Amino acid sequence: MEPISDHLREGLRILFVGYNPSLRSGETGHHYASPSNRFYRILDQAGITPRLYTPQEDQDLLELGYGFTNIVARPTLTAAEITADEYREGRLILKQKILTYQPSVVCFVGKGVYEQYSGRKSVQWGRQPDPYVEGIIEYVCPSSSGLVRMRLEEMVAIYRGLTEYSGMEMGK
Repeated sequence: MEPISDHLREGLRILFVGYNPSLRSGETGHHYASPSNRFYRILDQAGITPRLYTPQEDQDLLELGYGFTNIVARPTLTAAEITADEYREGRLILKQKILTYQPSVVCFVGKGVYEQYSGRKSVQWGRQPDPYVEGIIEYVCPSSSGLVRMRLEEMVAIYRGLTEYSGMEMGK
């Protein structure tokens, strides 16, 4: 299965970074496409987007200043299938993307994504001290996967914290 395309450009307000595409995302070519994934619902309820988007509209979020990439490009059923070598390579590629595109905020969609990227352990939700790439706000949110058992309201509250760092009103 082929990796899905990143949605990147210079000057992004937020770059969302996932573990890797789901099999459903790999099949459709769209980020967060699994029917059980709550990503777009969370963005809507947190006030980050002006309305509820669908995975098929992921490219449209570039117009709002939101981009998408993953630390590993290979689609899998679960993140547990990602190898240490894939994470090592993905970490270097992701850092280069961040340096190249210079988003205002990099939102890691899952603590494990940030831990793999930064090499840090026991990270907290929200803004991270001492960013791995200087001058970039690094922000950690829960994974939106349906496998995560956190209540939707808790997830929305954590994502809502992104609005503080956007540099402008979110979703507009």
